[in-house]
Amino acid sequence: MASTVPVAYQGNLSASVPVWLNKGDNAWQMIAATLVGLQSVPGLVILYGSVVKKKWAVNSAFMALYAFAAVVLCWVIWAYKMSFGDKLLPFWGKAGPALGQKYLLKQSALPATTHYHKDGTVETAMATPFYPMATMVWFQCVFAAITVILLAGSLLGRMNIRAWMMFVPLWLTFCYTVGVFSLWGGGFLFHWGVMDYSGGYVIHLSSGIGGFTTAYWVGPRSTRDRERFPPNNVLLMLAGAGLLWLGWAGFNGGDPYAANTDSSMAVLNTNICAATSLLVWTWLDVIFFKKPSVIGAVQGMITGLVCITPAAGLVQGWAAIVMGILSGSVPWFTMMILHKRWTLLHHIDDTLGVFHTHAVAGYLGGILTGVFAEPELCSLFLPVTNSRGAVYGGSGGIQVLKQLAGGAFIIGWNAVVTSIICLVVRVVLPLRMPEEELLIGDDAVHGEEAYALWGDGEKYDSAKHGLYSDDTQHQMPSSGTTQVV
Repeated sequence: MASTVPVAYQGNLSASVPVWLNKGDNAWQMIAATLVGLQSVPGLVILYGSVVKKKWAVNSAFMALYAFAAVVLCWVIWAYKMSFGDKLLPFWGKAGPALGQKYLLKQSALPATTHYHKDGTVETAMATPFYPMATMVWFQCVFAAITVILLAGSLLGRMNIRAWMMFVPLWLTFCYTVGVFSLWGGGFLFHWGVMDYSGGYVIHLSSGIGGFTTAYWVGPRSTRDRERFPPNNVLLMLAGAGLLWLGWAGFNGGDPYAANTDSSMAVLNTNICAATSLLVWTWLDVIFFKKPSVIGAVQGMITGLVCITPAAGLVQGWAAIVMGILSGSVPWFTMMILHKRWTLLHHIDDTLGVFHTHAVAGYLGGILTGVFAEPELCSLFLPVTNSRGAVYGGSGGIQVLKQLAGGAFIIGWNAVVTSIICLVVRVVLPLRMPEEELLIGDDAVHGEEAYALWGDGEKYDSAKHGLYSDDTQHQMPSSGTTQVV
């Protein structure tokens, strides 16, 4: 008997259901994009606003919110095609808008991803997922947004908000798009066979190096803030961290560009590695500092998520556990031990330790991907056939060298170009807030504060209300005005 395709799965039922559309893939890709978006808004907005000193809660949360909105607009006007469009240079695509319906409603395609054998024959066909370009543009947009927001974690508590507004589109354009096209969009690292499943290099290594470099040029927080910077709400910080963790299902599970078996493998490995890393970091805190730190546990969770990202759908579950052990210990060592002993690391004020949690963990994950990538899983995802990690012999040893070189390119490009961007911005605007704003915080920068600690409509009285628990200094309201809280 001839099989009949159910009506719901037949194409050409209407103009909005073309024959190439896979409804399941399209639905999952839009859900995955939403999960990644939720990692930023409200995930990192909440986490940043909670993990900092009270006087910087509003400013820190707003830096994340502003970056998300700015990236969306820049992405659709020019940056998407620089990342995934036609090749301009081996590391850059041609800029252009992704706004017209003729472009957005056609089947998704990444034109520079066709991979050829040395004799010119096609080895792997162009990536053409079974959903419209609009889905692809939005999915990649939320990755771009979270990268810039992660970078902001290095700068909290002192960067001039106007300078940040200028910095965001420049860094997106001249740093992020280069890494994306090179590794994902069909650039030279993509075709060379460097493995980055979901952004260990593209997102985490670039944001960690970019943040650390920018922190150098911006300068440190006030001495008082560097000496004492307690989180203003640990429980709310955990809520933001939870959104980050569970949102990673879309982060890594969406990168096969389909709801397939490799996507399932990626999601499971992500959670295995994150859980292992959190436990290892916590155990190390208990062993060496006698107390389990909640903030430390969150750091361990993040390093696990970051480390597995370049490998999520390419390694087996046992390798995810090994990577979790290493991601919970190596960044712990660089942050808790090496940071205090190495003058350069101690001199540069990386507020949330993004260098350790994202740059170190991301590079570590990329190298370990070159070690543990399983050949059969590689064949499900990578354009270069017969790819494998070092433990599987063959060309695996060369793969580790490719991973080291690919990471070195991302580090070098971001360090140099981020420095140039900072110098350009500094010509127009000071990168660091003036001292009076650094002393007061949110109230001086935004005219708003995170918490009302006295009655609605009540005038602030220093004799009656005193200082906040975090020693924040407050401007005295002028005579006859009501303190806005």
